[in-house]
Amino acid sequence: MERLRSSPLHANISTALDKHLEAIHVVQARRKDEIVNASSRQRHGPPRCQDERVVLALAVALRALCLATRKVRTVLWCAFQ
Repeated sequence: MERLRSSPLHANISTALDKHLEAIHVVQARRKDEIVNASSRQRHGPPRCQDERVVLALAVALRALCLATRKVRTVLWCAFQ
């Protein structure tokens, strides 16, 4: 994107992109936890309380990713203007 503008980007743009990438990594980690939990539940029976915590953590991570995506889209749109 810096090549398109022929000038360096504002620091807020880099920060927003870093937060977006971090949110992606958190969602990936929570999804892996959910998969591991689901596979262990099939072997040992259903402990419901932990399942709900894992799914809730994934939902929170997805919400954070949604917010970070909106911010990145806005920041990048502003940078293109």
